Amino acid sequence: MKSTGMVKRIDELGRIVLPKNVRQPMGIDTGDSVEIFTDGDRIILKKFQSSCIFCGEADGVIFFNEKRVCKACLEKLKTL
Repeated sequence: MKSTGMVKRIDELGRIVLPKNVRQPMGIDTGDSVEIFTDGDRIILKKFQSSCIFCGEADGVIFFNEKRVCKACLEKLKTL
């Protein structure tokens, strides 16, 4: 994990600002959605992607091992 050296204060509504120089390398733009994960005492933010990680299809996507996979790709994986 890479430290940015930045410390941000949480406001009265529980919000923090993600600086542009942190968002840009991750491809996160204004208006994008992020997913929130926890891992022990860590909070992890990840750019939200609602499509299949293999083919990019957005319809019929389900979670498989915390990854989004469409039903067609899931069927292909079963044949491996």
